[in-house]
Amino acid sequence: MQKKINIQNKRARFEYEILDQFTAGIVLTGTEIKSIRNSKASIKDSFCEFNEKGELFIVNMYVEEYAFGTRFNHRPRGSRKLLLNNRELKKLNKEVRNTGLTIVPLKLFINDNGFAKILISLARGKKLYDKRETLKDRDNKRNLDRIKKSFNKT
Repeated sequence: MQKKINIQNKRARFEYEILDQFTAGIVLTGTEIKSIRNSKASIKDSFCEFNEKGELFIVNMYVEEYAFGTRFNHRPRGSRKLLLNNRELKKLNKEVRNTGLTIVPLKLFINDNGFAKILISLARGKKLYDKRETLKDRDNKRNLDRIKKSFNKT
């Protein structure tokens, strides 16, 4: 039985306002998928961009070199092609070019068929005051949960 692989970009929801989400496949080599199955990957500093042909790539995604790989091991940081429908690619490309939105990865996971998938989102960068508001809401929710818990004990 395989363990669940769930690699998340926790800073993305704090730094960006999430507008729309898509699930995309990733083109990987053999040693890359083996490292991902061992949870040796990070999407913390990565982002997505289009090339001149209109293909979507994830840039700066870190996948640690496979421990048992030979000289054919992959590069740890590199561009990897994302697989989406033509309609989704055109929509994303239009939004990025016209409105200046960003495509950020949220979560890297292995689906039931054993394929690596990535959850990407169309996002708008938050301003500093939006980030402060997020922190304030998080603190208020934590305090409210603490009060509820103490109230339920008595």
